[in-house]
Amino acid sequence: MSRIDPTARIEDGAVIGDGTSIGPYCVVGPHVVIGADCKLVSHVHVTAQTTIGDGCTIYPFVSLGTPPQSLSYRGELTSLQIGQGCIIREQVTMNAGTPRGGGITRVGDRGYFMNCAHVGHDCIVGNDVVFATSATLGGHSEIGDFVFLGGLSAVHQFGRVGAQVMVGALTGVRSDVIPFALASGAFAALTGLNVVGMKRRQFTRERVAEVRSFYQKLFHGPGIFAERLGELSHLADRDPAIAEILGFIDAGKHRELCQPVKDGKKSRWRNSRGKP
Repeated sequence: MSRIDPTARIEDGAVIGDGTSIGPYCVVGPHVVIGADCKLVSHVHVTAQTTIGDGCTIYPFVSLGTPPQSLSYRGELTSLQIGQGCIIREQVTMNAGTPRGGGITRVGDRGYFMNCAHVGHDCIVGNDVVFATSATLGGHSEIGDFVFLGGLSAVHQFGRVGAQVMVGALTGVRSDVIPFALASGAFAALTGLNVVGMKRRQFTRERVAEVRSFYQKLFHGPGIFAERLGELSHLADRDPAIAEILGFIDAGKHRELCQPVKDGKKSRWRNSRGKP
């Protein structure tokens, strides 16, 4: 049985799962579905076609499913989907999607969103992510599994951050970050591989060394990047992580790729299918 504080306002049509508690002064809209065993502590606002998975804990002054912050939005009923087991701390905001972006914002399972984090409209966020205080996603961003976004970091709209990336605090991500990387700086540059995260995901020492060797050849080898990429493409069979990095780059099409800083200057590269 769900437990609803008498000061909460639950609109007709909302679905509340068994064992869920809704605390004082929460507002839940008519198209909302909240799973089982969730806890809305107090003063939580949930609207649009928002679906929240089982076992989520949502702290005061969180706003979920509010209208997308897009000039193209005209009041359409769109969606926000949140997975199971998420912890969403104070003043987090997650916007619903836009019709132009497919109409849905998706957040995976077991995410930890610290206070004031923001997920913009039409974003796709993977499982087991951590967004530190005030980490922000522009609209249409894509974030892989096990990503850590540092405090006050921001991902530009349409940005892509691969799986198991760690983005440092106060970092602005303006170009795509390959899986397993470390990125930091006022405007993000690669600083190596997220070896600590890889070990936590049970990478052996040999696998870490294999991926590190590939990374060094790709980003620090002789010649131009596009040539190195072509020469190293056969290494996809050596390790699934290398295949994932190469697949991520290939899927980026014409998008700019985040690179290391060399000789005090950040390199820039676009896929050969776009502008050089």
